[in-house]
Amino acid sequence: MTAVLGLLARLDRALLLVLEVVCIALFAAMTVILTLNIVVRFVPFMSMHWFDEILEMLYGALIFYGAAAVWVAHGHFSVGDWLSKRLPGTRSRLLYRFLVEACSLVFIAVFFKYSLDLTLQTSEHTTAFAIPKAWLYACMPISGAIMLVYSLKNMVLELRTVVAGEDVA
Repeated sequence: MTAVLGLLARLDRALLLVLEVVCIALFAAMTVILTLNIVVRFVPFMSMHWFDEILEMLYGALIFYGAAAVWVAHGHFSVGDWLSKRLPGTRSRLLYRFLVEACSLVFIAVFFKYSLDLTLQTSEHTTAFAIPKAWLYACMPISGAIMLVYSLKNMVLELRTVVAGEDVA
């Protein structure tokens, strides 16, 4: 079991590195396009009629791939786990965390299903470059699938700690 967890940890780090590089590249591309748009306003040497559709694509991908990266790294924002601290006993706290993970799994599964449906069913194209909008929407089911897999992994680990009855997280 330790070898499997070690392999999963290496896969986690590799996937997180890929997601971080993708997010940095998307942010850099957005920065270049926004800077170019500002320059073109003062020195009009080219048309930027394509500006909004490319920026929309980059921004959407950055948001969804960034969310997946944060999900993999367990870095998502939390208002504070005040309820867990009020529960009596370690097992009830562990069960509570398992239920929170289960709720997250349901939400992500619904998100994944409908984003995949949207991506597969759309036949529209962007105005300036005639890029299929499915490419714009593809970041949603891809990041949803990543978050779904990691929610399942987290649920298995939480269930393992509930059964063991000790807080190993």
